[in-house]
Amino acid sequence: MELRPIRTNADYRAALKTISSLLEAPEGSREAGMLEVLSVLVEAYEEEHHPIPPPDPIEAIKFRMDQMGLTRRDLEPYLGSRARVSEVLNRKRPLSVEMIRRLNTGLGIPAEILIRLYKTGCAA
Repeated sequence: MELRPIRTNADYRAALKTISSLLEAPEGSREAGMLEVLSVLVEAYEEEHHPIPPPDPIEAIKFRMDQMGLTRRDLEPYLGSRARVSEVLNRKRPLSVEMIRRLNTGLGIPAEILIRLYKTGCAA
């Protein structure tokens, strides 16, 4: 296959098909080099044409809870009382700056995700 920029959806599909056929290429081979270059081209095309938006802060917290096997009770040191945890996870109370800091430090959730605007049930 000739390596060239991916400009159309047809180019994209062809590149994915080629990548699939090259996945078992021996390291250091010409095919492995082609796989590496095609992967970069596909990634650039996907970033431009199929961007993945950052996650919602509450969904990010729930995802981290699932990853770490945490319960709502485990969030109390980061969010406050059991009632406060419930209010935050049910979108009835927004995250405070202090909550964001504790979640970032304690659970490693990126602050840039936690500070994103999201819908809550409270009046602004």
